[in-house]
Amino acid sequence: MLRLKILASVIPLAIVALFARGEFLAGPRPCIEISGTSVQIAALSWQAHRHVSFTSDPGRATVRVQISDDAEAADFTVIDDIDTAEAGACESNAPPLLVTISRKPSASDPVIYLSRDGPADYRIFVSSTSFSLLDAAALIVSARGDRHRIEAASL
Repeated sequence: MLRLKILASVIPLAIVALFARGEFLAGPRPCIEISGTSVQIAALSWQAHRHVSFTSDPGRATVRVQISDDAEAADFTVIDDIDTAEAGACESNAPPLLVTISRKPSASDPVIYLSRDGPADYRIFVSSTSFSLLDAAALIVSARGDRHRIEAASL
């Protein structure tokens, strides 16, 4: 009977520990390093330091990201041909800046319009098994940390 009580008390603690560490979803998450700071997609939204959202309405966007068909024309390029992330690719002495894609953004969060047409604040090229277009756009906008004026976007 004592074993059952111990087991019954350990299981909830293990579940709480998994959620507290954010390791409930195992595996590598998209991550980039810019100027010695790593920026990573958060496993759980409440852990994120920054939130971004996406819109299909260019009028609501605060940042425009263009999908480029040419890696050389892009401001941010992700190319990989492996099934797993490279070990140590995004390691830093400081903890990573965690980013999440939010469905209910606050007024201060960047709202990204992702399209193949210009004008754009950033151009991305993604050919990856571990990064989606949304991940790449969220990471580059969060890494920059600023909000662009759409009127100032380049062609």
